[in-house]
Amino acid sequence: MKKQKTNKKQNTDTKQKTMKKQNIVLIAGILLILAFVTGGYFYKKQQAEGISFMARENISTFIREHSPTIGNDDAKVYIVEFFDPACETCRDFYPFVKNLMTANQGKIKLIARYAPFHDGSDYFVKILEAARKQGRYWETLEVMFKYQPYWASHHNPQPELIWQFLPEAGLNIEQIRSDMNDPEIAKLIAQDLADAKTLNVTQTPEYFVNGKPLPNFGYDPLKELIESEIKANY
Repeated sequence: MKKQKTNKKQNTDTKQKTMKKQNIVLIAGILLILAFVTGGYFYKKQQAEGISFMARENISTFIREHSPTIGNDDAKVYIVEFFDPACETCRDFYPFVKNLMTANQGKIKLIARYAPFHDGSDYFVKILEAARKQGRYWETLEVMFKYQPYWASHHNPQPELIWQFLPEAGLNIEQIRSDMNDPEIAKLIAQDLADAKTLNVTQTPEYFVNGKPLPNFGYDPLKELIESEIKANY
C-alpha cells in the first residue's frame, strides 16, 4: 500500500512538473509573439513617421522633375508608385489605381517612378521614356501591361517580343529604337533606383500616398490609405 501511495505521489509530481513546463513554454511563446507584434508595430510607425517627415522636407525624393504624372495638377492626394514594367503585380494593380482615380475625379495625381528590379526590365523603361517623347507614354504603358504575359511570361522578360505590340500605342517605332538609347534615360533610371533605395523600396509595386507608405501591402490597405487622405484633404 505504501509503495502504491509513493508511486501515486511520484506520478502526481511528474504531471505537475510536466504541466509547469508546458505552461512556461506557452507563456514564453505568447510573450515572444507579443514582442514580435509590438516590435513590428513600432517599427512600421517609426518608418511611416520618418518617411512622412522626409516627404515634407525632401519632396524630390518622391517626385522628380522627370517623373511621368497623370491626373489633376491641383489634386491634394499624391500617389507615388515605384513600378517595374515586367512586374506581374504592377500589371494587376494598374487598373485598380485607375479605377480609384476615376471614382475620385480630380482629387488624385499619380506619379510614376521606376524600380526595374527584373533582369533586363530597364530595356522596357527606355521604351516608355522614348514613347514619352512622342506624347504616348501612358498609351504605351497600357500596351505593355496588356501584353505582358507574352513578353514577360513567368518573370522572364524577352525584349524582342515587345516590338510586335508597340504599334498599337500609335508609336513611330523607328524613332523609338533611336530615342531609347538616349543616355539621359539611363541617368533617369539610376536616379529613380537611388530614390527607391533611400525609401527602402525592395519590391514592386510600392506605393506612397502623400508620402505615407502602406501599413500592409494589398488592395484594401491602398484603398483605405487613399480614402483617408482624401477625407483629410477635401
